[in-house]
Amino acid sequence: MRHPLSVVILAAGLGTRMKSSTPKVLHKIYGKPMIQCVADAVSKLKSSHNIIVISPNTEDVKAVLKGYNITLAVQKEPKGTGDALRSAAQKLKGFDGTLLVLNGDTPLISPAMLQNFLRLHRQNKNDLSLISFTVEGSHSYGRIIREDGRLKAIIEDKDADKEQKKIKEVNSGIYAMNSNLLGLLKEIKINNKKGEYYLTDIIGIAVKNGYKAGAYPLGNETELTGINTREDLYKAGLYIRDMIVSGLMRNGVSFVDASSVFINPDAKIGADTVIYPNVHIEGKTVIGKGCTIYPNARITDANIGNNVIIKDSTVIESSTIKDKAAIGPFAHIRPGSIIGPSAKIGNFVEIKKSVIGEGTKASHLSYLGDAEIGRHANIGAGTITCNYDGKNKHKTIIEDDVFVGSDSQIVAPVKVGKGAYVGAGSTITKDVPPLSLAITRTEQRHIEKWAVRKMKQKKVERAKR
Repeated sequence: MRHPLSVVILAAGLGTRMKSSTPKVLHKIYGKPMIQCVADAVSKLKSSHNIIVISPNTEDVKAVLKGYNITLAVQKEPKGTGDALRSAAQKLKGFDGTLLVLNGDTPLISPAMLQNFLRLHRQNKNDLSLISFTVEGSHSYGRIIREDGRLKAIIEDKDADKEQKKIKEVNSGIYAMNSNLLGLLKEIKINNKKGEYYLTDIIGIAVKNGYKAGAYPLGNETELTGINTREDLYKAGLYIRDMIVSGLMRNGVSFVDASSVFINPDAKIGADTVIYPNVHIEGKTVIGKGCTIYPNARITDANIGNNVIIKDSTVIESSTIKDKAAIGPFAHIRPGSIIGPSAKIGNFVEIKKSVIGEGTKASHLSYLGDAEIGRHANIGAGTITCNYDGKNKHKTIIEDDVFVGSDSQIVAPVKVGKGAYVGAGSTITKDVPPLSLAITRTEQRHIEKWAVRKMKQKKVERAKR
């Protein structure tokens, strides 16, 4: 039997405790705005309506949610969660089914937890349900009030008496309700202390009106608490990091210091890969089996093959590194590059939008931009492909088995033929035929006794001081 579902995400809070000009729900956790994390979780639920309540003049929030199947509702004044849901209710006229309500600042909520919650709500034939969790010590969460084990009400911390403050079960702010209960929103009275309408009050109102309510402890505090401060955001990031690392270790990835790494949830890493401290793996990076990622490397949206070695302090962006290649240390692989199998890109080498062939070596202090380099070539130290003429970018082609001597400049557009040699210190501006030697150095000459004259001149200058 199909159960119609609509979702409302409350995201109009001002987030003053973040001490920021950025709306709270746009603060990022593991590289993604919080509101996107929640929207991603909701997208797995197959709901007929997804409504996000925002405050006025939050164009940045709208921009972040572009492409999501959502409807925006605006809460004109910050009058609390009850008023926020009223703003969304106007978009739900005629809807008959289950309404899931959650907050835009709970980025750790999982689709599995939400699906389980909705199952329990329907299975127990509740009119209204909420997710609860248990917390120890002092806190400011709303307490769950039960009577004979059944949910009766929620009491906010500031309104709780001494005995109520001892209650460990608290409200997560995630609700499931039958759509006919939206009519109860008008019965919520304003809280005079805060000047707001609390959605939590709907529990007591529903129970008094004979509706069946239930609370289900389905998660822990870290997963369910809202992010209100920079410290909350930091702790949530650590929680995600630990979950990602644990999952990778179960699948055969080794970490030297798991507490110092950053790995995006969308990244994939193969078994027997070893990750050293302070490594950042960002975006939708895919890393194969048996790789070694040494300290301080940053890899973003890259595709790394099997048995690749990425040495210390290397940056790889939106590029492909094929099997058994070695990169670094201190290398920079810029977007659009392809490093072939068993190729070696060494220290202080920068590759920009270039294809490097199988077994080719560029070991030291080089810049290779807009280049296509064949198999088993050797690029000497200090080599530069001069790809920019001040207006346009041009391509350099270096074919298989070419040897380029140190400190060479190859001025594009130009082609160096298969098996050719470029003498050290040359500036190549014309195509080089295959199997030939290109050399542009002037003939070496010696000026006899030049240093003697130079020393005499220095003595004269010192005497005049």
